[in-house]
Amino acid sequence: METPILYSFRRCPYAMRARMALRYSKVSYEHREISLRNRPKSLYDISSKGTVPVLCLINGPVIDESIDVMKWAVNQKDPDSWYKDQISEQNNLINQNDSDFKFWLDRYKYHVRYPEDSFEKYQSKVRERLLEHNLKLEKTKFLLGDKIKLVDIAVMPFIRQAAHVNLDWFNNEFSLLAIWLEKLKASSLFLSIMHKYEVWDEGNKGIKVGEK
Repeated sequence: METPILYSFRRCPYAMRARMALRYSKVSYEHREISLRNRPKSLYDISSKGTVPVLCLINGPVIDESIDVMKWAVNQKDPDSWYKDQISEQNNLINQNDSDFKFWLDRYKYHVRYPEDSFEKYQSKVRERLLEHNLKLEKTKFLLGDKIKLVDIAVMPFIRQAAHVNLDWFNNEFSLLAIWLEKLKASSLFLSIMHKYEVWDEGNKGIKVGEK
């Protein structure tokens, strides 16, 4: 294997943040776009979870958690010091995003699948965390200061999902967070990782992505 192999799915928020970190760190890799309805056997062979992203490194180790892919990438190269300070604060916000916020986001976005509570309750729980982010942005340009950090990239795809459930509500309720999100969505980094790839066929080579 000449380069790492990344199993990915374009619209998956976990895969989005992994791809952004790899792109930022200029890590070259073989991109394998999968279909969630027909996941390849080789994906399960290297990670029994069968979820994306999965990064298979050159020497064999497999990283199958998106935040670990991100941290591995910035450990290779971190030109703008995304993950050089406020590490505990960054980790806390990421953990909150990946646990509590993701739990309520799923119920907010797919509320018809969760009839045990109302849409309004799910929206209210999502609102609590979005409001916390919005308040932070009253003082700084990004979530932990005036420079972008790993945490901004790590939570952005999930806030994007929340925003697009009801964009008018999101923009009206969280005007500063909406500006932050639009800035990241319009960035060359985000646009570069949203390229549409054909679904990878088992046994074939994927698409070479990135640069060293």
